Amino acid sequence: MATNPASTWKTWLAENGPRLLVFARGWGHCQHDAEDLLQEAILRLWHYQQDKGGGPPDLPLVFSTIRFCGLNLHRSETRRKKREEAIVYLNDFQDVWLDPLLEEDEEALLLRDSVERLSPKLREVVVMKTWGALTFLQISQTLAISPNTAASRYRYALEQLAHELRQLKEARHASA
Repeated sequence: MATNPASTWKTWLAENGPRLLVFARGWGHCQHDAEDLLQEAILRLWHYQQDKGGGPPDLPLVFSTIRFCGLNLHRSETRRKKREEAIVYLNDFQDVWLDPLLEEDEEALLLRDSVERLSPKLREVVVMKTWGALTFLQISQTLAISPNTAASRYRYALEQLAHELRQLKEARHASA
């Protein structure tokens, strides 16, 4: 008996949606932008996969499609900003990335803020590796970089995060 593609996608999205949303969050200004990017990517992939049996795609393809949609979003925003000249967008990073129970956890908020301050190249590798559970080979294919570059960006980002969190904790303990 053939499985229903819609139910297969629904199960796949329930399993992978949170990690994909975290990645999309890096491309949008707020939670709503991230949700829109993810929806656009899923819709594109739904149509693309119809020619390939209708099943859900591999995660590297999804991350790559979200990145593509994010680049398109930024491109169109840049054009609109030039036309409108004076619009300022403020980032709304008040949501917690994966677990609503961490909303009150100060260390989780510090970590999230630290990840957001990473350069986009480092941040996207950290998100794909940590929350996306991709290998360095998959990340390299998604970003069109070598696996060694993906691994070194990840190591460099972890060093930066560890250093920043150490400084924040020292400052917090010194004032206490």
